[in-house]
Amino acid sequence: MIRVSGLIAAILILHGCSAEEQSSPVPAPTKAEAASTIYDQRRDDWRIGAVTYQIFVDRYVPAENLDAKRALYAPPKILKEWSDQPARGEPVPEAGIWTHELSFWGGDLNSIRTKVGYLEALGVDVVYLNPIHLAPSNHKYDAISYTELSPEYGTFEDLTALADDIHEADMRLVIDGVFNHMGRRSEWFLAAMEDENSPYRGWFTIGEEYQNGYVGWWGIANLPELNWENPVVRARIVDDEDSVVRKWFDYGIDGWRLDVATELGFDNLTAITSAAHEEKAGSLVIGEVWSYPEKWTGALDAVMNFPMREMMFRYTAGEVTGARFGEVVEEMAEDAGLDPLLRSWILLDNHDTPRLKTLYPDEEDRAFLQALQFTLPGAPLLYYGVEAGMSGGHDPESRGPMDWEGASPDNPEFARLQQLIELREETPALRIGDFRALEMEELLAFLRVTDHYAETVLVVANNKGVPVTETFLLREGSIMNGEEFEDQLTGEVIKSESAVMSVTVPPMTVRILKPKLWREHTERTGHSPYKNVP
Repeated sequence: MIRVSGLIAAILILHGCSAEEQSSPVPAPTKAEAASTIYDQRRDDWRIGAVTYQIFVDRYVPAENLDAKRALYAPPKILKEWSDQPARGEPVPEAGIWTHELSFWGGDLNSIRTKVGYLEALGVDVVYLNPIHLAPSNHKYDAISYTELSPEYGTFEDLTALADDIHEADMRLVIDGVFNHMGRRSEWFLAAMEDENSPYRGWFTIGEEYQNGYVGWWGIANLPELNWENPVVRARIVDDEDSVVRKWFDYGIDGWRLDVATELGFDNLTAITSAAHEEKAGSLVIGEVWSYPEKWTGALDAVMNFPMREMMFRYTAGEVTGARFGEVVEEMAEDAGLDPLLRSWILLDNHDTPRLKTLYPDEEDRAFLQALQFTLPGAPLLYYGVEAGMSGGHDPESRGPMDWEGASPDNPEFARLQQLIELREETPALRIGDFRALEMEELLAFLRVTDHYAETVLVVANNKGVPVTETFLLREGSIMNGEEFEDQLTGEVIKSESAVMSVTVPPMTVRILKPKLWREHTERTGHSPYKNVP
């Protein structure tokens, strides 16, 4: 034993170090160093806290060359005037869909390029497009082919040019992937139905025992479901070197939003996410998940956070107390993971729901909800036209042509959203910060904090129809005694004493408060109570 130890010591000496130096443990990072690493990683992750803007391509900007494109809208398609509004139509038996699904307004990828500057000025971080692959309808959720782009929307060269413009403006591009089902005019499906011996027969679930003779999504004849239990299906869409998921990254996209993600299952979602990351490191795979996000965030980078949306609506209606709402958000962050939650889209409306202005005709309610949307942990998703105050009921009414006259700073809807976007841009904690609910009796109050005291944000909300005053403990030790907090929306100042605050919040109001950090005192005297606080 002694001889072996001596030999080891001799080897270490020859390599220029002593046995004591070699055996010394590497110091573990301090708690502060570990925290800084986490926040630095979040700062570098474009997906976290990103303001995302959803575009229904056909309805966003009129094409400049519309006359040259008219042949693309031959019957049974209908080309509308931009001033027309969508309304529910009638069935078209030969097409297997409804007339309102075949009504087009003429928007395309090149027309979106003319508004990249507008999106950049608005403060958008991510542009999300509804499906653009080849399909007969205006919504494109009934794909004919995953490897072709709908000609009404343009070419792959147009997509690449749009992606280049978006990247030049320091934004990212995410597109919709509809891989649970296709349209019944898909070449794969037609071949499967025509020939029992077709290699595509097993790509779908076909049999006389099923409605329509095959399994359609929710029984819809126009949307035959792909059979993901068939490994060939998964290989073509995910695993192959030139798979659908991989190939579209060649055209400049930065991620996928997966339609009805929960019906694809955990294993397939994990495979899609891994394939996307292999093709483009740091890309985003986010799923349409109406369920609780726990488990799904283990297979995806993020989810569309519909449970958060529902809780916001219930809180606005007075059905949930502020204290309970805060607890729910903390529980969700613990169950789903805070980082996936920060990447998840917080939405108030989209193409599948009535528009926000229709759901909440009272401007006070809309302002309340949007303030919550921009302060809770997640990435705010804005459905095109919300900044213009567009209204509309259920599909197809919520998919109207963009109101460009309303998209002006003179419009209170636009001005309010721009203020919230700017506030979020200059307030790191609202994008990357931890969430900490405070104990309250009536109000909702929470902190968003990072590793730097100066970035702390206090949010206090009142969902009642009368003013509410409440005294509470400010559970953040890095905030010094006597600190003053300024409301970022009104300029009002509220002072704390020994970590205790009393706040009065008007009816249906969200206060977004940031510490003033004794700046005037420091500028006048040179002294700062924060001089040794990280």
